[in-house]
Amino acid sequence: MAVSLFELFKVGIGPSSSHTVGPMEAARRFAEALECEHLLTSVHRLKVSLYGSLGATGKGHGTGPAVMMGLEGERPDQIDPDEMPARLEGLRSTRTLSLAGRYPVRFCEPKDLVYYRRKSLPEHPNGMIFQAFGSEGQCLHEKTYYSVGGGFVVDGNTGSSPRIQEDDTPLPYPFHSGKALLAQCREHDLSIADVMLANEQAWRTPEEICSGILGLWEVMRECVRNGIRHQGELPGGLRVRRRAASLYRSLMDKQRVDLISPSLSALDWVNLYALAVNEENAAGGRIVTAPTNGAAGIIPAVLHYYWEFCPQAREDGIIRFMLTAGAIGVLFKENASISGAEVGCQGEVGSACAMAAAGLAAATGGYPEQVENAAEIGMEHHLGMTCDPIGGLVQIPCIERNAMASVKAIDAAIMALRGDGKHYVSLDKVLHTMRETGRDMLDKYKETARGGLAVNIIEC
Repeated sequence: MAVSLFELFKVGIGPSSSHTVGPMEAARRFAEALECEHLLTSVHRLKVSLYGSLGATGKGHGTGPAVMMGLEGERPDQIDPDEMPARLEGLRSTRTLSLAGRYPVRFCEPKDLVYYRRKSLPEHPNGMIFQAFGSEGQCLHEKTYYSVGGGFVVDGNTGSSPRIQEDDTPLPYPFHSGKALLAQCREHDLSIADVMLANEQAWRTPEEICSGILGLWEVMRECVRNGIRHQGELPGGLRVRRRAASLYRSLMDKQRVDLISPSLSALDWVNLYALAVNEENAAGGRIVTAPTNGAAGIIPAVLHYYWEFCPQAREDGIIRFMLTAGAIGVLFKENASISGAEVGCQGEVGSACAMAAAGLAAATGGYPEQVENAAEIGMEHHLGMTCDPIGGLVQIPCIERNAMASVKAIDAAIMALRGDGKHYVSLDKVLHTMRETGRDMLDKYKETARGGLAVNIIEC
């Protein structure tokens, strides 16, 4: 299966790639299918049923608003998050949505959008069923979709296990394991970034690839700026206070810098970058899935660290960083999972940490074996991490977890660069372990808000 960097890194809105970006895209596809079948004017009522993790934590993750906007034809990468509150208020007050952006259909959210908190579809934890009914109650069209992490959506009506449709585009340097990736690098005397750049050219020109990567970098930078600018409390009822703005002021005033050691002051900024992005994500702002929304702050934070604190940082280093991170992300997507609902937070924060560590090692001159080692270190020390958001919101422990993983990614890169690339545990072994650990993990620890901090904080 060929996976592009631009499938792993998508511009979208918060707070969750699997619960917001994926469902919006699924709803848009359903509306588009109705239009293609010339059924729009026959639709009298819609029903959307959310199962598994979507049903358990969808309300806190913004799944309902995302679905309604998707039914109106909106795309995650194009919708203006600042306009959503007013549009949702109008939809709810009139109980009418504009199906595919063209045809008004009655939609009563409490009745027509159903969260099944204890039911799951058989093939994946993030399942959705969309139904359109005619004026006499007959079902005109029905589709099942699965949001499988990172904003990826697959069709559940194929009769087989939900999988991303395989892209059989021939690649010049195919790889499906860390071992194969390193073999391509050695055989052709290429860096991991070189391999990924050559493969990306199966879909885009080199100029398009570089400009696309720099475009993603600019969205990340704007997200940090927005996170620093916005203040107050995050939505959702937990009354979590935004910290990025006050932390930025204190760093600029140098009031709290070097509390522990002058040599660690850069970590204050890394924390700031990660907090800013994830607070924006929690508030439903515009972010880049990297590779998911729940872990969206790690790669931007480490990229900012490279840009602001690494000597001789340049734009081509940003491009090497992202190409390398993308190659590692492909390995996670193909061999394990990036879905918190499938394998816990090890699949989200763990994969992002590994990708960021590899990217930083590559951007600062690491050779392929060191880069693979950095990714392995970053993932190894997130094995078993549960996904247990309090209140089903992407806030606690998610926001701080991104800051901690950003620091881990930097340390993983440093450790790998101090070595010669030889190490006992390979990235492939860690990927296999992560997948097996996710299978063994109880469902209550996989984005259902039925275990861990999600219940213990409330019970205490």
